[in-house]
Amino acid sequence: MSRRVTPALLAGTVLLAGLVGCSADARKNEDRQAPVERPPAATPTPKVPAGKAPQRSFAVGVRQLKLNRDGRALPTTLWYPAAGESGGAARRSATAAEGRFPVVMFSHGLGGRPDDYATLLTRWAAAGFVVAAPTFPHTSSGGDNNVLDVLNQPADVSYALDQVLALDGTAGDSLRGRVDGERVAAAGHSAGGVTTIGLFTASRDKRLDAGVVFAGTALGVGTAFAGASAPQLFVHGELDEVVDYAAGKAAYDKVPWPKAMLSLPRGDHGRTMLKDKAALRVVSDTTVEFLRWSLYGDPAAKKRIATDATRGDIATLDDHL
Repeated sequence: MSRRVTPALLAGTVLLAGLVGCSADARKNEDRQAPVERPPAATPTPKVPAGKAPQRSFAVGVRQLKLNRDGRALPTTLWYPAAGESGGAARRSATAAEGRFPVVMFSHGLGGRPDDYATLLTRWAAAGFVVAAPTFPHTSSGGDNNVLDVLNQPADVSYALDQVLALDGTAGDSLRGRVDGERVAAAGHSAGGVTTIGLFTASRDKRLDAGVVFAGTALGVGTAFAGASAPQLFVHGELDEVVDYAAGKAAYDKVPWPKAMLSLPRGDHGRTMLKDKAALRVVSDTTVEFLRWSLYGDPAAKKRIATDATRGDIATLDDHL
């Protein structure tokens, strides 16, 4: 990851924090409007049956999808399990590995881009997941930093998911027969965390089976979690200088499903998670086991979550999975 990534992420998310009051006022106005149809209340039944996740580490391939939703350009990076020996950098347009793999939709932070998170996302792909990360038109690096456009991003993610799942049946595509559309999660950092929470609340996508929220808040999308049970893992630095830890914890507390919160006592908004090797290992190992359990239904992975989360006294885990 380049050295300019973190300042870009921080500068963008500081703007997000500065608009909290404005967005809160907007929500108050919305509350006074006529009632709107809301998603069905949350139910306790998970969709993913018990199974076993791959224990091997895969090579990783990477490719780009040129997507566009009604004039909103959404170039999407795909990392996926590839044939060949594991380890090394992701290989452009590599042959996909044999098997059918769950999907994880990842949303970047304000002022960021998918490549900022490549180290983490390639680890997910190496563990047996197809990871799709759209670049959002207004909140990515080089965009106009229109923070209110975050509220349009859940629909962007759902659209991108449509296109990723369609690859499974596309003749001649390298991912034909490799994408498991019955096992899908959403994840995101900062503004992408807001996007991810929105996919389980106001803009509930019924295809999602689990969520991972990094340094996120329910700002603008609310905490009316709805639909079938979808386990959630929140990851937040207690010294977060942009999205206050208490705001993330407040959203986490409202989750009605199996959930856990990985807290980093010395963690900030993103540098610790993305650049500190020891912290990155704890975060990546914990999230991998969470995804193995929630998407593959692997009970052994669930047992490993607490061990990985508390390794080295880097983080603590509030575990209600």
